[in-house]
Amino acid sequence: MRQIQVMMVEDDPVWQRGIADLISVETGIHLVCSAQTKEEALEKWGAHEIDVILMDINLTGNNLDGIDTAMEIMDQGKPVSIIMLTSLDQEEVILDAFAAGVVNYVNKLHFQDIPSMIRSAFEKQSVIHSSAAEVLRKELVRLRREEQQNLLTNAEKDILKMVQQGHTQSEIEKSLFITKRTIKNHINRILKKMGVSSSKEAAEIAKKKKMIE
Repeated sequence: MRQIQVMMVEDDPVWQRGIADLISVETGIHLVCSAQTKEEALEKWGAHEIDVILMDINLTGNNLDGIDTAMEIMDQGKPVSIIMLTSLDQEEVILDAFAAGVVNYVNKLHFQDIPSMIRSAFEKQSVIHSSAAEVLRKELVRLRREEQQNLLTNAEKDILKMVQQGHTQSEIEKSLFITKRTIKNHINRILKKMGVSSSKEAAEIAKKKKMIE
């Protein structure tokens, strides 16, 4: 099996030496080159065949330019896996990094995990480090709930609320000032959207998922 070709983008000389030493004793991993700036990283990336990039998130001060560098590299379309190295744990920064196309995100406190992460990235295994996994899980839950909230229109939610409260079609008609035909059309759309066969079932699901109050 050929060696995994790695590029390190890190502006701190101490971390550069530490990560280089860590990788040097690993079988099957070769540190091809290192860069300290965005410009140097892009130049060396273009000049070498790289499998995995270890990217520091801050290359100049606190500018998060490692994320910009990752985006530019990914936009070139040349296959590579980027692992973000950082001491930052803000949720927004983690999400921005993954949105840029990185495959993993690790706090430098867990530097000992870097070799295994390089191998996982090279083998296209979706093993998200604990530094970021919980943030991604929470974002997935948030997006899913937001999707559910936006599934129904306000009019459809109003009808389901009344169905859930046990009101009859006549009561819904009088309360919401709409015709039976309109109610029927709304309910048909609700059933189609939610993939259920009755308005009562739809109302129960909507209540459980907090789509209606």
